[in-house]
Amino acid sequence: MKTTLLIMAAGIGSRFGGGIKQLEPVGLHGEIIMDYSIHDAIQAGFNKIVFIIRRDIEADFREIIGERIEALCKRLGVEVEYAFQALEDVPAGVTVPADRTKPWGTGQAVLAAKALIHEPFAVINADDYYGKEAFAALHDFLLRYTPERPNDLCMAGFILKNTLSDHGGVTRGLCQVENGYLTDIVETKNIVKTAVGAQANGKDLNPDGKVSMNMWGLTPEFLDTLEWGFNHFFETIGDDWQDGEYLMPIFIGDLLREKKVSVQVLESRDKWFGITYKADMPEVKENFLRLIQEGVYGEELFGDLV
Repeated sequence: MKTTLLIMAAGIGSRFGGGIKQLEPVGLHGEIIMDYSIHDAIQAGFNKIVFIIRRDIEADFREIIGERIEALCKRLGVEVEYAFQALEDVPAGVTVPADRTKPWGTGQAVLAAKALIHEPFAVINADDYYGKEAFAALHDFLLRYTPERPNDLCMAGFILKNTLSDHGGVTRGLCQVENGYLTDIVETKNIVKTAVGAQANGKDLNPDGKVSMNMWGLTPEFLDTLEWGFNHFFETIGDDWQDGEYLMPIFIGDLLREKKVSVQVLESRDKWFGITYKADMPEVKENFLRLIQEGVYGEELFGDLV
């Protein structure tokens, strides 16, 4: 069965260089976090990759990332496609405010690839390291897809304390899980590490609780549901035209409360790495070096695949 990895990379800045966190080298030979995700996905069995980017960064993206990955994937028999997220891609009848500058969030980003996806697929962020275990678990779940169960979805569940930064607050989807299934998810901003665990806006959180890192396993039919949700988003946006976003965790949380989908939570014990702040970089590099020293990855990242 064909399975697709959808990488949300539209948030990469229009000027490439040391200031763009998705392109900060973290490996021994200049590898970026996205390289490790692609490696782990291909190793797990994914055989198609779709990059979601913006038109204004296409040439730079292809030069710095795309062409290199395309050459690798061609040798491995893995397809590569591009989809484009754009502020103006909204439902018929919707007028984009003249002073709005940013696109409409992760839900719109995934919808940008609707015409390219006809198979079960996983969604990830471009600048998060998820670990091999999560990709293997998602791929195994997606292989059980049948059109008769289009609303059976999954999510990689990470432990909150494994996803925090030492250098400031982060946003996470706090999850309620019962019998291995997601029952609720709340997008929560400004979660900070404390001496005993974690807090958000002065409220203590369970550091061992499950969180979403935007790593979803979805069905092709879900894209129709996501499109319906995008229309509904604009019908209910109220006065939030300037900052409103159509976000995957919020929409899926709404569907859960309406019992329209089931979301199995696939537990991952791997430690998440990410570059939320510039000061995170030394620790992230040290973590990747440790993984290489432990034999999780070779010094030549893709050497075990080609």
